[in-house]
Amino acid sequence: MTAWIRMIPEDEATGVLRELYNEAMTPHGTVDNVMKVHSLRPHTMHGHVTLYRSVLHHPDITLPLWFLEVVACYVSIKNDCAYSLTHHFMNVRRLLGDEKRCDDILHSLKAGKPETQFQGKQLALIRYAAKLTTDVATMKASDIDSLRESECTDGEILEVNQVAAYFNYSNRLLNGLGVTTDGDSIGYYE
Repeated sequence: MTAWIRMIPEDEATGVLRELYNEAMTPHGTVDNVMKVHSLRPHTMHGHVTLYRSVLHHPDITLPLWFLEVVACYVSIKNDCAYSLTHHFMNVRRLLGDEKRCDDILHSLKAGKPETQFQGKQLALIRYAAKLTTDVATMKASDIDSLRESECTDGEILEVNQVAAYFNYSNRLLNGLGVTTDGDSIGYYE
């Protein structure tokens, strides 16, 4: 089983669902379970695909994509979401192309010690994403001021905010419905 609820297989999809499966198709030519889990309510899949692409695959993003994928992974670790971590750390590996560096990054994130691999602006942004994930009720304007003091632009802060917010949504979708990676092509990039 790939989820705790019924998912309509690709070969049974018709009409709007078929169109949305085509829209959500990965470069591998498959539809991942994170999208298929929406199949009983296709309109939510449309919103999900749109949001996902806007936070990680829009041409106006300025932070390095590998770093945004790291942020996604740290949020997923904080939420204990194996699905997102599996997919998105594979993206980190493909984008960085340095297995040792990637292993060190993953170890530091899992240990809750990103400071062993990141510093300055990147470390500040990773810590912001963690607080947004685990302690959102205590967020204050001073959190943003601290990011600016670390030389983060407001646009960069927004980019990380949106990646963290999206992955908090996605992690809850996946963990709450028991979605697994069974049958998925892991990672997005060639």
